[in-house]
Order: sequence, then C-alpha cells, then structure tokens
Amino acid sequence: MIKAVIIDDEPLAREVVKEYLLNFPQITIMQECNDGFEGLKAIQQHQPDIIFLDIQMPKITGFEMLELVENMPAVIFTTAFEEHAIKAFEVHAVDYLLKPFSSERFDKAVQKWLDQLQAPAANTEALLETAAATPVQSNRVVIKLNGKIKIIAVQDIHYLEAADDYVKIVTQEGSFLKNKTMSFFEKMLDPQQFTRVHRSYILNVNQVTRIDPYEKENHLAILRSGARVLVSKTGYPRLKAALGL
Repeated sequence: MIKAVIIDDEPLAREVVKEYLLNFPQITIMQECNDGFEGLKAIQQHQPDIIFLDIQMPKITGFEMLELVENMPAVIFTTAFEEHAIKAFEVHAVDYLLKPFSSERFDKAVQKWLDQLQAPAANTEALLETAAATPVQSNRVVIKLNGKIKIIAVQDIHYLEAADDYVKIVTQEGSFLKNKTMSFFEKMLDPQQFTRVHRSYILNVNQVTRIDPYEKENHLAILRSGARVLVSKTGYPRLKAALGL
C-alpha cells in the first residue's frame, strides 16, 4: 500500500485530487487536511509516501509546513501559485500542478513519481532554500516549540547566532532554535535589514545603537536590548555600509 495525504484549504481542490487518485488504486488516501497545521500532524501520524500540497494556505504556507517535517515524503504541489515562480521548484519537487489541472496532467505527475520510486529522493533542502527566496517566505520564520508551531515576524528578530546544527533566533521574547544553516537565512532575509557581521552572527541593523572597538581588529555591536554582538574584521565594513556610515 502506498500512503498519501492531501493538504489544501480548498474543499473542491481536495475533491479533485481524490477523484483523480481513483486511477491509482495502489495509492490510499490516509487523510485530507485543511491547512498546514493539520498537514504536519497527519504526516507525523501516518508517515505518508507522498503528499499533495497547496502552497498558499491560511496560518502557515506549504513551504513553511515542509520546513517542520522531519521525515520528508515525496511532494507534488497542487497550487494556484504563479507559474513563473513555481517553475523554480520543479527541479527539486516531484512535480507541480498549476490549478486548474486536468486528469491527464495529474496522471502524468503521479506516474512520474511511481516510475522514480527506486530513484534517489528529491533534494528537499534545495527545495526549501529556493522557497526561502520568495516573498511568501521572507517576512516570517516558523519553528516548532514544545510540540507547537510558533511564527516569528522577521522584524522582531534582533540577531541570529550559529549553534552547531541549528541557528539561534534571538528576539525580545527570548531565543529559539531552528534546524537551518546561516547561509539559509542569509538568502532568506532582506540584505537591507540583516547583515552577516561574523561567521556566527547575522544582525538586524535596525537594532544597533552603537559600535565599539574590541580586541584585535574586531568590534562589538551594541543593540537596543543591551545585547553585544561580535563583529569581525570582514563583517565591520558590511555593517557600516548597511548603516550608511
């Protein structure tokens, strides 16, 4: 049995996928979900082989949901997301279906996946790196915290710090860990607002109140919160440029 989950906030869109899947009796629909929260729980519960996923949904987007999935299934996007944008993801996902799509187009996408079941899995990290560059993703960060989903607005971030295999996101509320790389956030965040000031730090320049000299050729950025962030020799000119100094 091949297990599938449908995640889409539009009931009619879910019905279309269910109808088209009748052509594939070897695929069993384990659950259909109305949003990314339900989708994440369904993936954790059923461990599906494939999901049919909308991108633009309430609460969290399809991309944000994928960031929180631990054991990633295959993904076929079923979306009204603009074609010129979704084209960027086709190399990393199994396929994408631009609404409204026909039964023939759906069959082609599913058969493509069935034919590739023995092939290496899609590059999920590359998919999410690509997604990070879209406006859909660039204004907030979604994390799992004590089994719940927390959404952090980008403007609320004071700085980010490398922490082994994680990145520590520091805000007024406290710090939160995200299983991503610093380079991921460099690509995601607005370079006019966030600057890589050190190999271990990305700084929200709007939080800087002053820059003090530090040992050797380093500096310290003093933030409104009183936090002190190390600025390296190479990061210092980047920070000055971002501040217009």
